[in-house]
Amino acid sequence: MTMPFAGGIDANANATLIFSLAAAMIYAFTLGMPSTLARSAAKTLAVAMLAVLAGLQGGPLLLVAALALSAAGDAFLSRDGEKAFLGGLASFLVAHIVYVALFLRSGGGLGVLGAEPWRGAIALAMALFVVIMLAALWRRVGPSLRIPITVYIAAILAMGISALTTSNMWVIGGAVLFMVSDGLLATEKFLVAAISPHRAWMRFAVWALYYAAQLATTLGFLLNQGSLS
Repeated sequence: MTMPFAGGIDANANATLIFSLAAAMIYAFTLGMPSTLARSAAKTLAVAMLAVLAGLQGGPLLLVAALALSAAGDAFLSRDGEKAFLGGLASFLVAHIVYVALFLRSGGGLGVLGAEPWRGAIALAMALFVVIMLAALWRRVGPSLRIPITVYIAAILAMGISALTTSNMWVIGGAVLFMVSDGLLATEKFLVAAISPHRAWMRFAVWALYYAAQLATTLGFLLNQGSLS
C-alpha cells in the first residue's frame, strides 16, 4: 500500500493520518444518533489528529494552530444548545483568522487575483455566495446571533480569498469545500424546516465536505513544503 508519508502504515505520520480518517468515518456513521461523549470524541479527534500530523511533519505552526482551533470548534458544535454553538462559532472564527495569516504568508499577495482572471472570478463568486447567505440568514436568526454570524461570514470570506493567493490547488480546493460546508451547515441549521427529510443527508454532506476541506488543506501544506512554507 502506497502511503503519503515516508515509512509504512505503522510510521507515526501515516498511522496518525489513518487514526484521523477512522475517527472521521466513525463520526459520519453516528450522525443520526443521540449526542454522546463518544460521538463528541470522534468528531474532535478527526481534526485534532490532523493537527498532530502537521506537528509531526514539521508543518507551519499556523497550520497546527488553525487545525487545533478547528478541533476545539468541533468539540463545541458536537454538543447541543446556543452556548455550545457560540463557542464553536468563536473557535472557528479564530481558526479562519489564523488560516488567513497562513495563506497570505504562503501566497503571492492579493495582486494575483487581478493578474490571473480565474482567481478573481472565484473570489467574486465567493463574495456573492456569502452575501446571499447573509441575506437569507439575517431574516431567520435571532437578534443575538446576527452580529456573531456576520463577523464569522466575513472571516470565512477572507479565508477563501486569501487561499486564492496561494499556488497550491489542494489549499484552494480546501477553502472552497470549507465555504460550501459552512453554507450547507447554515442552511440545515437555520433555513430548512425542522421536520425536513433533507436534514439527514445535509448533515452527512456538511461533515464530509468539512473534513475533506481540512484534510486537503493539511496535505496541501505537508506534501508541498518546498513551495508552501
